[in-house]
This record gives sequence, C-alpha cells and structure tokens, in this order.
Amino acid sequence: MKSFLVIGISTAFLALGTTSCAAQSSKQTLADKQSSPPSAERNIPVFTVNENTPSSGKTEVATFGSGCFWCTEAIFQRVDGVVKVVSGYEGGTVKNPSYKEVCEGTTGHAECTQITFDPAKVSYDELLKIFWKTHDPTTLNRQGNDVGTQYRSVIFYHNEQQKALAEKYKKELGASGAWDKPLVTEISPTSTFYPAEDYHQNYFNDNPGQGYCAFVIRPKVEKFEAVFKDKLKKK
Repeated sequence: MKSFLVIGISTAFLALGTTSCAAQSSKQTLADKQSSPPSAERNIPVFTVNENTPSSGKTEVATFGSGCFWCTEAIFQRVDGVVKVVSGYEGGTVKNPSYKEVCEGTTGHAECTQITFDPAKVSYDELLKIFWKTHDPTTLNRQGNDVGTQYRSVIFYHNEQQKALAEKYKKELGASGAWDKPLVTEISPTSTFYPAEDYHQNYFNDNPGQGYCAFVIRPKVEKFEAVFKDKLKKK
C-alpha cells in the first residue's frame, strides 16, 4: 500500500479548507446559515450531480465530518464514483436530533455526510485524500467562522479496514509536517446516522444565491474542482 505521504498533501493547498470561511464569512452569511426553515419531513432522496455515472453494482459507505455539511456535501457530490450523498448528524447522544438542537452544541452530534460510493471508480483511500485536503484538521471544534462541537473534524469508520486506513494516514500526515499544528481529527466507529431535514439536502446546488453558498461554499468548490479535475463527474 502506498504511503499517504506519496499522495501529496501540500501546504499550498491547505487554504482550500480554511481561507474561504475565515476570509469571506460575514454576519449576513452566518445569519443565513443559522436560520432554520420550519420543520421538514426526513424523506431523503438520492442526491447526485450526475445521475448517469455507471455503477459496478457494488457500493460502500463512508462518513465524514469536516465542518458545515453544506460544504462537505457539495464537494463529494462532484466526485466521480460517488453515487449518493446525504447530510446528517452522527456521534451524539440524543435520538433524532433537529438542526436547531445540533446547532446548540448540546447533543454531541457532528454535522457530517454519509457517502455511498462505487469502490471500482473511487477508493476509500481517495475519499480520505479529498477529506483531508478540503478542510483544516488542526482546528478543534471549528472550521473558519463555524464554531462548535458540531463542526469538528471526524471520520466515522464502517469497518476495521476503514479504521486502519484512517489511523495510518492520520499518523503519517501528522509526521509529515504538512501542518504546523497537531491533527485533531476524531476517528470513531459509526453509530446511528440521522439524516438532516429535507431543506439541508442538496443545499448548495439548490441555493446558489444564498449568502453562505455564494461567499463560502462556492469558492471552496471552485478550488476543489481546479485541484481534483481528474476526479470530477462528467457533466
């Protein structure tokens, strides 16, 4: 197995996960994010950017938390081989939490995305690479101006192989010097995943003009698309 250092996380690219939020967020965009529409049903459909991606017929699941799930969802939806992305909550103690409850930081849940992927088209290793390259894993319980335990960096592994890969790569990255601070990414076994309310699903694609989408998510997605050209779905 290749060393994760060979995959090549460069310090020049680390800004992708942090600059947009820190530099572009404003009171208005934060207000946009924290405002919640009335309660919605949790009937979660399949969300992809390109519904025509061929499948090998075999899929696996990865679950990542890397800050606001609107951002994480928008990035992984664009990865070739990802067939479904659902935003939701995991890692807490309250059953069926609402967005408002999670935002209060009292349930223990992280905003995360559950990613169904075709391993014949994109490997778990490659998803880990995207995960670590598109956020700052050294800031405890925050990404840019999004602050709270719900925004923590976390990998919820679904089997022992995923656990071993996540731990190996985290260790190698920590020793590589790519960041000047320790990685605080949590690596925990998967627990109950609660899909977020309907209005959170496919959020960036459905709300491109919303303040947070325009000033925080769009620049991050554009940087991701520029760096990962070979991993993008064909439109």
